[in-house]
Amino acid sequence: MTTTRHAEAQRAGLWRQRLTAAQRRVETSPLIVEGRLHRMVGLTLEAVGCQAAVGSRCLVMSPAVAPIEAEVVGFAGDRTYLMPTGDIHGVLPNARVVPTGHVYQVAVGDALLGRVLDGAGRPLDEGGPLRVEGHVPLTGRPINPLWRSPIREPLDVGIRAINSLLTVGRGQRLGLFAGSGVGKSVLMGMMTRYTSADVIVVGLIGERGREVKDFIDNSLGQEGLRRSVVVATPADSPPLMRLHGAMLATSIAEYYRDRGRNVLLLMDSLTRYAQAQREIALAIGEPPATKGYPPSVFAKLPQLVERVGNGRKDGGSITAFYTVLTEGDDQQDPVADAARAVLDGHVVLSRRLAEAGHFPAIDIEASISRSMADIVDQQHQDTARRFRAMNALYQQNRDLISVGAYSRGADARLDEAVDYQPHMMEFLRQGVREPVSYNESLRGLQQVVAQATGGGGESA
Repeated sequence: MTTTRHAEAQRAGLWRQRLTAAQRRVETSPLIVEGRLHRMVGLTLEAVGCQAAVGSRCLVMSPAVAPIEAEVVGFAGDRTYLMPTGDIHGVLPNARVVPTGHVYQVAVGDALLGRVLDGAGRPLDEGGPLRVEGHVPLTGRPINPLWRSPIREPLDVGIRAINSLLTVGRGQRLGLFAGSGVGKSVLMGMMTRYTSADVIVVGLIGERGREVKDFIDNSLGQEGLRRSVVVATPADSPPLMRLHGAMLATSIAEYYRDRGRNVLLLMDSLTRYAQAQREIALAIGEPPATKGYPPSVFAKLPQLVERVGNGRKDGGSITAFYTVLTEGDDQQDPVADAARAVLDGHVVLSRRLAEAGHFPAIDIEASISRSMADIVDQQHQDTARRFRAMNALYQQNRDLISVGAYSRGADARLDEAVDYQPHMMEFLRQGVREPVSYNESLRGLQQVVAQATGGGGESA
């Protein structure tokens, strides 16, 4: 009898141990609640019975194809909305939707230099697998605005008109605003080659696939590629990948900045980023607000742009140039208007100048650098103001001059502007393979203004 009781006690103790171990595993392991694919419209997948956080990854398991990765972008009641990151051909109704419990992260390290990646951080080149040093969040970590170093140092971008009249500071964020076919990609390529930076991060977001190799071969070159990271998500990529491509390029730039590097971030284009978010938001039912753009688009733009700039004192910096496509050359396009509000300046490219063969086709009247007053001396400001005043006076009277209604001698200032307009236009022109340093640009500006004012060069 005693032996039987002892055996029963041993068995009870063993079961208690097993139950305690099982309870511990349940408490420490996440509970994965799978769902099934209920509906698919366009690129939007609707799953029911699935519990996953917004921004996390899920796998759509279909016997006909390999598992398809998708990200949770919203939910309504018992339905979870997902957006795929790749091809969705072959997906069957009622396919299993398995949450992975992970969010997207960015692999980082010096081994990224010289590589070309897609929106998921996978190599597009033939450089072999990536050897990374760690991972950082795709969404970045916000910086306390009081910790940021002020913009005080000019940055030489190698473009005469920008160096002299729209001076850029290290850590500034500028937009290149233009319609299609007026040379914004060429101007960005010139800045890529001529700007002094420790690391260059290029985001080619939603543009033509042909431009990727063209940019690498002609704009960067082998020498430039060695200190660059290129993230390419062409126009045929899913909208989620285009969104991730911009965020990935920004996260890589943040990684190098946080290690004390001076980074040049070039993104072509911010408009395609906004359009990708519009596609996602409209697909999951968000109502359009302004010209078809839902409110989330205008919330996403500052979240992306505010991640760049200067870091802590004595740390690194990210100087960013974003191209903004103004549809139909409309400067009041909602994305262009929102971008102007969050950027530190804008360079507007004119179709009229481009059609006249004037390159870079920078419209000096419509362009501005908000940080210029803080990074150049008073003499430089006065000289630039005098140049802009003469150019603006000529442009305001250009129609009268062209039809012969202008009478010389009626306005001495206009006479001066007419006389020196060819010199000003020649100063603003620059060849694609013709770098002009910051000091050379300033000397050229002073020379043009001094000639126009009879050697004075005083402010207007």
